[in-house]
Amino acid sequence: MLRIREVSKHYEKNGATVKALDGVSLSVKPGEFVVVRGPSGSGKTTLLLLCGALLPPGSGEVRFDGADVYSLSPNQRAALRAANVGFVFQQFNLIPYLSVLDNVLAPSLAKPDPRAAQRAAGLLERFNLSERASHFPAELSTGERQRVGLARALLNRPRLLLADEPTGNLDDENAQVVLSSLAGFAADGGAVLMVTHSRQADTYGHGTIHLMRGKIVTETAEEGH
Repeated sequence: MLRIREVSKHYEKNGATVKALDGVSLSVKPGEFVVVRGPSGSGKTTLLLLCGALLPPGSGEVRFDGADVYSLSPNQRAALRAANVGFVFQQFNLIPYLSVLDNVLAPSLAKPDPRAAQRAAGLLERFNLSERASHFPAELSTGERQRVGLARALLNRPRLLLADEPTGNLDDENAQVVLSSLAGFAADGGAVLMVTHSRQADTYGHGTIHLMRGKIVTETAEEGH
């Protein structure tokens, strides 16, 4: 589904070249949960933005279903994201003046569907948020906000979930809820790419890639991934 090949992204800062990514290659297939682990500044978020069709690489290829993502027009990339990709963020990125229900429904603005409201209600029930549907993000606990973010990411039935440190602000109990939900998404045939600095996700993923200073330094896998 997703394959990146020899991707690099460099920035100029204070007269020096910063190599956010330096020749990284990886793939994520349907049914796989791939964890990319590394410390802050290792290039994890840059990698996720590249994979999500949000940040063109300086060199290399990003392919989704065989198509070169960055050969598409901006409108075509936006359509690809709306149809195929869900994002889960550490900082939740909820819209503060919208209710929980309307936050979950927000992706339907890019991909209108008459069944969106029904799916949103089902997702709120799945994540034990039905009684919070009319509440605003500021009225929620940290764990509830992350569950709202996960429900929002799943609304359009994406094929790929990209998760950026989704458990970084959570206690162990809520982290387990999020990780088991991501693993369940993969078990149902979806693809998950999660970046994190925590080891907690390793036991849920099918493979763990270690990123350091923009390079893959080691890779572990189950079942030959």
